Formats: sequence, C-alpha cells, structure tokens
Amino acid sequence: MKDTSDWTIQDAEKLYGVSRWGAGYFEIGENGNLHVMPDFKNPDVRIDFKAVLDEIIHEGIQLPVVVRFHDILRSQVANLNELFQSTIKEADYQASYMGVYPVKVNQMREVVEEIVDAGTDYNFGLEAGSKAELLTVLAHNTNEESLTILNGYKDTEFMQLALLGRKLGRKIIVVVEKFSELLAVVKQAKQLQVEPLIGLRSKMTVKGRGKWESSGGDRAKFGLTISEIINAARYLREHDMDHCLKLLHFHIGSQLTDIRAVKEAVSEGARIYAELHRMGFELEYVDVGGGLGIDYDGTKSTSDSSRNYNMAEYVADVVYGMKEMCDLEGVPHPNLVSESGRALTAHHSCVITEIVGEIKANSSQVDTRQIDGEHVLVRNIRALYDSLQSGGESNLQEVFNDASQWKEQATDAFKLRVISLDELGKIETLYWQIMTILQQHYAGADFVPEELQELDYNLSSQYLCNFSVFQSAADTWAIDQVLPVVPLTRMDEKPTVNCSLVDITCDSDGKIDSFVCGQGVSDVLPLHEIKAGEPYYIGMFLTGAYQDVMGDMHNLFGRLNEVHVFSYDDDPQDFYIEEVVHGSSVESVLDIMQYNPAAMARDMKRMIDAQISKGTMRPREAVKWTDFYEDCLRGYTYLKI
Repeated sequence: MKDTSDWTIQDAEKLYGVSRWGAGYFEIGENGNLHVMPDFKNPDVRIDFKAVLDEIIHEGIQLPVVVRFHDILRSQVANLNELFQSTIKEADYQASYMGVYPVKVNQMREVVEEIVDAGTDYNFGLEAGSKAELLTVLAHNTNEESLTILNGYKDTEFMQLALLGRKLGRKIIVVVEKFSELLAVVKQAKQLQVEPLIGLRSKMTVKGRGKWESSGGDRAKFGLTISEIINAARYLREHDMDHCLKLLHFHIGSQLTDIRAVKEAVSEGARIYAELHRMGFELEYVDVGGGLGIDYDGTKSTSDSSRNYNMAEYVADVVYGMKEMCDLEGVPHPNLVSESGRALTAHHSCVITEIVGEIKANSSQVDTRQIDGEHVLVRNIRALYDSLQSGGESNLQEVFNDASQWKEQATDAFKLRVISLDELGKIETLYWQIMTILQQHYAGADFVPEELQELDYNLSSQYLCNFSVFQSAADTWAIDQVLPVVPLTRMDEKPTVNCSLVDITCDSDGKIDSFVCGQGVSDVLPLHEIKAGEPYYIGMFLTGAYQDVMGDMHNLFGRLNEVHVFSYDDDPQDFYIEEVVHGSSVESVLDIMQYNPAAMARDMKRMIDAQISKGTMRPREAVKWTDFYEDCLRGYTYLKI
C-alpha cells in the first residue's frame, strides 16, 4: 500500500468498492465523505452523508440509527418497471408487466406505503404470504388495476379474506401451494358466491443458484408437481371454474447468483404455461417469482453474496425467454409478474453507529527484561526475539514455528506449576512482538506461507460498535451474508488499522468478520485510527431487505431509532429529515417479554424507601435514585455515548 501522504480517493474506492456495490446511489466524495445520489432522474441532487449525520446528532437522535433514503426506494420501483416496459416494447412482446412487491422482504409500513405510492403509475401491486400480511395488503393495495398475489399456506380465514378482497373489486389471485388448498378455495367461493382468481404454483425441476437453491426441485417446500397441476386444472373444469385459473407461478430461490438459472426457469415455466393453454386453460399471467439478486460484495460473480448479471439483463431474459417459447409453441404472450423485493429495498436503508472502543490483540505487555533464575522457555523466546530484531534470522517460517511451539509449551508448563504467572506473561508478550515483526515483513508480499496468512486476522484489532448484530444484521450471523461496511468520513485518509467489528451484546457470535474489501471478501477491514475526543462513525449498507424485520431482541436490545430522509433540490444540503421513528425503550422490550415495568418501578421505590427507614440512604439521594431508575426504563436500549 502507498504511504499515507499518497493516499487518494481512488485508493479508497479500490479498498471499499463503493461504486461496485452502490448501484449508482453511493460514491466517495472528494472531501473523503460518503455521498448519496438518491434519484437517477435528478443527478444534481447529491447528499453528503456527513451533513445527514450532523443533523441527526444536532436533533438529539441517539445512535445507532437506521437511515432510510426513500428516494432510493422510489427510484428502484421506477427503474424495475420502466426496464420491463422498455424491454417489452423493444421485443414487441404482446402483453404487459404487472409486478408485485413481496411484503415479507420488509413489512415496515413506511416502506410498503412508499412502494405502493411510487408504483401507482405502473399498477404495481403487493404480495402476501401470511394472514397478517394479507390483512395489511387489503388495506394498502387499493389500486383496482394492480395485482395482489397470495402465496404461502392458507387456512379458511385466509381464503375468506381473499374473497373479501374480490368483493371489493380487487385483482386478488390465490396461488395454490398444495392440492388441498384448491379444494378449500373452491368450497369457500361457492359458499360465499364469489368468483375467485386462482393461480397454481409449479414445483420446478430447475434449481436456483446460491443459498436458497432448495426452493426448487423435487424436495421443494412449496408447489405442485406436474401431475398435481394437471389434476388441479381438471378439478376446476369439473366445477365449471376453469375460467378462474388465471396464473402460473414458479419460484426457484431468493438472491439468484447465476443468470443461467433464470433462463432455465423461464424456459421451463413457459413450456408449462403453453401446455396448459393447449389444454384450454387461457391463463393471463405467468409469475416468475422472486430471485433478482443484489451484488452485496461488488464482485459481479456467482458467489453467494453477488450476482453475475444486472437488472437490465434479468428483465431481458425474462421477456425474451417467455416470448421465444410462446412464439415457438404458438400461444399468446402472458402478462408477466415478478416478485422482486430484495432488489427494490436493499439499497434504501443503512445502519449508522459509532465506534466506542478498541480491543487490541497485544495491547497489554509486561516488562520482558532478563532476571536471574528465569525458566529456559523465557530465555529461548527472548533470544529468538532479539535475533529477529537484529536481523539475524533469515528463515521466518522457522521463527514462527519455534515461537508458536514455545508459547504452547509455556501454557502447559504454567498449568503444571512449572513456570510462574509473571514468566507466562513475558513469554506471551515476546510471542506477540515476534508475530508483529513477522506480519510487517510479509505485508504486501507476493507469497505468504499458509500458516502465516492468519497473522493479519490474529493481530487485528476489534472495534467495539454500539449496536447488536442480532437486531440489525441478523443475516451476517445466521447465513454469513456479506454486508458492505464503510466509514462515513475520513476516506481521504489512509486507514491504518486492520480490524473486525464486535457488538455490545454478551455473545461471542456478536461480531462481523467478513467484509467487502478490495476485489473480494476479507476477514479484516482497514479502518482509521480512533482519535481521542473525535467520534468515528461507520455505516453498514444494503440492509433494507430482510435485516430491518428479521432482528431479534438478544440481550433486550430492541429496534433502532429511524431517520427518514428525502431529497430536496432547493435545500442547501439537498435533503431534509421527513420523519423520526423512535426505537424501542427499555420498558417496551421488557413488556414484550412479559415483565411489568410499572410494577418493577414500584418495587424498586419500595426497596429504596426501606433504605431510608434504615438510615442508610438520605431522602434527597433516594429520590434521585428512584428517578434515575425510572428514566432508564423509559430510555433507549443502546449505549449513551
């Protein structure tokens, strides 16, 4: 790496890869701050993230916070729909695109409302996969021209709610996931005298690529086999409801990494659609499901956290693939439906937190000067250190092996009471000093022996962050999802500290040690040295899909404060904070866990009053402690910095 004085913004871009994963929405500014361009149609709007951060702090909004850029959400909705529209026109495709947003990806009211509003001109609809989600979309998807797709397993109430939607004039399509659901929807439709719109989900032979490839194939959780699809269609005909069969649905997995899976799925789905049409079932829609991926790590590869295609290529393969097969089979082009939730929501949301401390691998050292009578293990490792420091050692692999062996022997010797605690401390200090010299020697080397490749990680710092991985980045812990992490400022300075991130939970799994770094993924991330008295803020990006809604309350750390940002060209800073949604208080998370905060406060006051009676606490002091306890109950669950 270059000297600090030679560090440039281009070096920062190579390191953090913002342009590779930012999809045009994020960029490193010339001032070293992260910049946001939230609207493709208004490129003059450019928001300095430092200005957003300054306003958050000025308004007294406690970190950590979720920052939502709603213009990015709207931009992604428009981008997807307009790509389908332009590709359909270019391909001379004889039908329309009728997309839906699957609310499971992010059920937050603000997100759903923004997507519905942004999608109004495109008749963009919603998808629900549970009863609670169905109740939500019935209230919010009021556009009678848009679709409401109902997936997931369904009971009688679910079917009745769907038919209520039909009574309201909505285009609600019940997708049959298993054959018994078809019997239920037909029965309910006849009893309520409501004509349903029905879809059939095919259990595809094609499998996706990535973590969710089990969504397809014979062992898939959802969908009908070919035999069941044929029997379902015939069952509808027997009940004079064949005209109610409107849609064929398939889904081969979320975050599809390889475009070939999309091509194969569209081809297989189009063949099934064509055969059903030949059987006399004039379906109007083919729903290609979700799966449109996000390039989290910026590698444009088939790794689990990337994709080897872009949105335009995905859309083209869906449109042209369906057209080619339908033309070949001589059947009408169906209206196309997709459920691309991740691609719409991921970029609009990020988590901002402050580094509150540093845990160094070899931060504490003891005096290693020689004394009379010390153990031979201490003498040996000191001699090795002195020789290495003076340049007398040429075989660095041997140095590593000897130092590691002596440290291991020292640990065993201490357990057997052969060496003292002070001697063990000297050996440990000398060992880490040796490892530091070896790391410096191999920094930037073309070849590093396998055993020494772990030095960067073992000697890296751990930056302590005021947040919970389990609440705000659940997928990094659960499925090793890579989420980009970058400093919000100082990117015009060379970062000199290799580190991983640890959260404030009392759990060893509360850490992030997989980062977008250079041209790939690394177990350490170079960040800047923490300066005394100067806050250092980092952002974790692409958290708008799933992370917002999948977090748990490990250690009773609740939901984060939220800041909703809108761009505004007439504002000097090009933005304004439209809304602040306060996160969980301590009493609210305790209430969820079936505690009674009010009763707890009364009990605490009773115990403090008892100390007054005993004379161990003065009344004025007791009042202050009582108020303090109650203030803590009402307060934020995260650290106050």
